[in-house]
Parts: sequence; C-alpha cells; structure tokens
Amino acid sequence: MQIDDTDRRLLRQLLAAPEASTAQLAAAAALTEATCWRRLERLRARGILRGQHAVINWRALGWAVEVSLRITLDKTNPRAFDEFLAAARNVPELLEIQTFLGRVDVRLNLIARDMSHYQQVYRDRILTLPHIADLEALMHLSDIRHAESLPL
Repeated sequence: MQIDDTDRRLLRQLLAAPEASTAQLAAAAALTEATCWRRLERLRARGILRGQHAVINWRALGWAVEVSLRITLDKTNPRAFDEFLAAARNVPELLEIQTFLGRVDVRLNLIARDMSHYQQVYRDRILTLPHIADLEALMHLSDIRHAESLPL
C-alpha cells in the first residue's frame, strides 16, 4: 500500500504526539483540520493506522518482574498450537503472546509483582499449559531501545 509524503508527515506527527488532537496534528503537519481528519480516516480504513493506545509503565504500578518465556510445543498432537494458545489467553499476567516459525514456537511476555509472585504464576499457570516440550525463561533487566515506529 502506497502512502504519499503528506500521509508520512501526518504519521510522523502522530507518532511524535499520539495524544494530540486532530487540530494539533493538522497544525503540526501543515494541513487543514478537515484534510487531516479525512487522511486519518483513510489510513484507518486501509489498515495502516490500527488505533491508538496507552503505554503503561507496569513497574511504576508495582509490577517489578518481567520475563520472556520461549516455548517449544510438542507438535505430535495436531491440536497442540490451538490448545496451548487457548489456555495461554487465560493467564492474566501475560502481556504478549507471539507465535514463530523456527525452533521456538511461542513467546510469552509475562509480568509479576515480585519474584515470589512470578514463581507462583510460573508453577500454577505456565507449567500447567498444555503441550509444552521445552521452555526457556529470560529475565528482563532493562530496555535499551524500544521503537514503536520505523522511519517514515
């Protein structure tokens, strides 16, 4: 899908200030408010702009532990993926569930209040998920770079 320079300018402004109103975005992108609104609607309709969301600092809310779990499933069962994903969706501490092609089948991003809470979630909710053949836990220490966008 092609976008023009005006769309790119508008998207850059939206990425820089996602909380901005249409009037503020229009001014920053050198557009009229009506043109800005129409272009945003067109970008949404084409599936380029999927929405806006809040970015929550979980650590500031007391969720101090973040772990990435890389899971290989036992694929001898043809329903392994479906059954695993259905069960994983019910774990409230999971922020992300991603599937992959390769040695690792699934990555889960989990948060917990502290190590004791993590151990409880790990034992009671993660290890009971169906069809796990191998599991590797990677403790998150810090974010070096977290880009939400590519250069437009």
